[in-house]
Amino acid sequence: QVQLVESGGGLVQPGGSLRLSCVASRRIFSIYVMGWYRQAPGKQRELVASITSGSTTRYADSVKGRFTISRDTGKNTVYLQMNGLKPEDTAVYYCNAYTWYGTSRSDYWGQGTQVTVSS
Repeated sequence: QVQLVESGGGLVQPGGSLRLSCVASRRIFSIYVMGWYRQAPGKQRELVASITSGSTTRYADSVKGRFTISRDTGKNTVYLQMNGLKPEDTAVYYCNAYTWYGTSRSDYWGQGTQVTVSS
């Protein structure tokens, strides 16, 4: 089992910045892909950014150049630095960890943290 706890959400004006944190309950970065997803009201959950055990990162087109995913292995923590925030970034942001056991994918999710971008 893996517990993921997010923090760092809040209300910010357009153009502002926030940093989300996700602390994992144990060392998992060597075998799990870590990611941030978001879900806006009435929309499907979507991948925002991810980072593999080999530090390969991936971003949604809508956040490229504005968001950065990183991790601190010693702290079991993944971060999402969000700059240049736009109202359309408003959503609940979820931390995710997944790995494959053969052909079966195992996912863990955090409880989510609200990000609201509004003037």
